Amino acid sequence: MQPSSPALGTFSRRTVLAGAAALAGTTAGATTTAAAVAPAARADAAPAEGAASGAGPAAGRAVVFRDVRLHGAARATDLVVVDGRVTPGPAPRGAKVVDGGGRIALPSLVDAHIHPDKTTWGGSWVSRRPASGIADYVAQDVDLFHSQRRPVAERAYGLMAHAVTRGTRAMRAHADVAPAYGLAGVEGLADARERLRHALDVQIVAFPQHGVIRTPGTAELLEEAARTGAVDMIGGIDPGGFDQALDEQLDLVFGIADRHGIGVDIHLHDRGAKGTEALRGIIDRTRALSLTGKVTVSHVFCLPGLTDGELGALAAELGDLDIALTTVAPSDSLVLPIARLREHGVRVGLGSDGVRDSWSPFGNADMLHRAHLLGWVTDVRLDEELADCYRVATHGGADVMGLAHADLRPGAPADFVLVRGECLPQVVVDMPRRDMVVHGGAVVARDGELVGRGRPE
Repeated sequence: MQPSSPALGTFSRRTVLAGAAALAGTTAGATTTAAAVAPAARADAAPAEGAASGAGPAAGRAVVFRDVRLHGAARATDLVVVDGRVTPGPAPRGAKVVDGGGRIALPSLVDAHIHPDKTTWGGSWVSRRPASGIADYVAQDVDLFHSQRRPVAERAYGLMAHAVTRGTRAMRAHADVAPAYGLAGVEGLADARERLRHALDVQIVAFPQHGVIRTPGTAELLEEAARTGAVDMIGGIDPGGFDQALDEQLDLVFGIADRHGIGVDIHLHDRGAKGTEALRGIIDRTRALSLTGKVTVSHVFCLPGLTDGELGALAAELGDLDIALTTVAPSDSLVLPIARLREHGVRVGLGSDGVRDSWSPFGNADMLHRAHLLGWVTDVRLDEELADCYRVATHGGADVMGLAHADLRPGAPADFVLVRGECLPQVVVDMPRRDMVVHGGAVVARDGELVGRGRPE
């Protein structure tokens, strides 16, 4: 059964997402792909703190992060990095040294679902108007876009740079694509990605927020974005509930992905039968087009309401086709049943969603805070449960994006954060300042500010 529509003026991102179905009436190319963004040794990375300025890490560059507590261990040790990867054994002769001061070293975070193009981050306060449905929010998105003096590239860069200072190593960024914007959102995110390439791995999704079928001209823009290599993935939105053209939308979106060899990431807010029908359509097309491992479904609010048997059957198919899912943990009733999905091998990541946009004044692109929220809405209390919330925000997102785990083991990418704390569960609860952020063995942020090439120009 679908939720009834709230009264005019009572809508928020939370109520719209929860009731999306009820409101439905009102290219692999020059950019980074999932395989290409995997954090191998970065020839263009900023030099680690303590290294000679002006030169990237040449072959054999070594850095020792001294006196750090891996994953919150009781005893401190040295973390040795060579060519951007964690290395076993003693530090090579002549290695640069960075003092960790007894801080905890934790894997850097991954934001598997965020909309940096829509943000007002770093700008003047925006007063939001009442809305009576998704269509109203879409119209307000357009108004906000045209009212902003700062271009998408500048606003997105500010938010993405902030995310880096909070410990994010990678993100999947959705950019609105519609006739109202053309490809301005995609181009702005590409510009911000380039400026932060030493500090952040980014995948860009062409996201048709206005609908694929209901908004003429959108399909052509999606095709152009894929054909020119401007995006890594093609998106979609509620093919049954919002677009009201399930087969037509999915055929178009999957057709573009198949023609251009890129991935798919579809927003699915519809609940009940509408949601499961759309999910079934996604599963069928993934199988038919041999897109195993290249499809993601975001939000997927239809899953939490299923019986255990229904969930198990769908999860088994998702796992067999390696279809990934993302959640933003909006509430206890809409967060994905992560543990149950994992039993079937389903990759599940965590994301920020929108941040201070026309939909909501809230959000901060801090994935440690999002891990905290995941624990809050799922009412966890045990240490292992809290630690698992952090793992969803790190390794879960890495799995969705096709990245290696930054798990601090030998051979892992040297992407980590240093914080003061007692243990990982306490860090998830208290959310201490990220004193140092390291990407590919280079210190890219300290005390909440970018360092090196990441500083604002």
